[in-house]
Amino acid sequence: MTQSISTNPRADFYQRITDTIIRDLEQGARPWTKPWTTTSPASSAIRPLRHDGTPYRGINVLLLWSEASDHGYTSSTWMTYRQAQSLGAQVRKGERGTTIVYAKPIQLHNEDATTDEDNTRTVPLLRAYTVFNVDQIDGLSIQYMPNPVPGAVAIDVSGRVDRADAFVTATGAHIQHRGNRACYVPSLDRIEMPAYRQFQDTPASTAAEGYYATLLHELIHWTSPAHRCARDLGKRFADHAYAREELVAEIGAAFLCADLNITLEPRPDHAAYIATWLTVLKSDKRAIFNAAALAQRAVDWLHHGVRETSDETTI
Repeated sequence: MTQSISTNPRADFYQRITDTIIRDLEQGARPWTKPWTTTSPASSAIRPLRHDGTPYRGINVLLLWSEASDHGYTSSTWMTYRQAQSLGAQVRKGERGTTIVYAKPIQLHNEDATTDEDNTRTVPLLRAYTVFNVDQIDGLSIQYMPNPVPGAVAIDVSGRVDRADAFVTATGAHIQHRGNRACYVPSLDRIEMPAYRQFQDTPASTAAEGYYATLLHELIHWTSPAHRCARDLGKRFADHAYAREELVAEIGAAFLCADLNITLEPRPDHAAYIATWLTVLKSDKRAIFNAAALAQRAVDWLHHGVRETSDETTI
């Protein structure tokens, strides 16, 4: 059973989720840097999956990653109580589900319209429903049991990842390896990266994972111009637009790493952004929803080369 967030005064879902993200950030954790699964042969990230194998999108990815990490779930698959029953299975007594959302587009009258074409506008009506991880369910057939991720790419810890290189090349981004910084230069529409050989193994990841996580982060920034995804990059560190864009890039990089089966290496320099992210989230309970939606839109653009027009509906 679903419920409309806007008609349930006892549960402001925007605020509840924002408070959860704020709690994680204040404890030094970032939900989008914990998307691992123990079932992959490469120990790589994977997006949460519906019972039919369809990946979740947007804010639901963050919600389910966070829940899986907090509770130690080994499966990436989730389903509703009724879906489990329809498969002849049963959620174990005492298990608590995870609330996620979907956005139902509705038409509203636009009082400021000057033409018939502008008479209505479409807005997403957020609705919530509950899902359970496969680890919480008894009686499922073997196909739902944890197993190696289909198509998972084993990473050569000492070399390049062909699938990731092919993806980056296909985007058409201009990438120049020079200097000692990783950044997107809007005036030149160019990504600058340190040479691959400059990346080193760390206790948490390989040099390859560090390189690709960094490059994918900059690719999200590269989608920001008006002819791609049209986002405001901000002007200086700590202003709200700048902080929001860094949040979009971090989440987008996590999504791309999951799509490419690469373990996300948290960038140490981004610890400096936590304070500004907290300021943004505490001042706007919808900020994390919008950031996840913008990240999903950027990822879609990079995958398909087209600009998506949806916003909060990308869940």
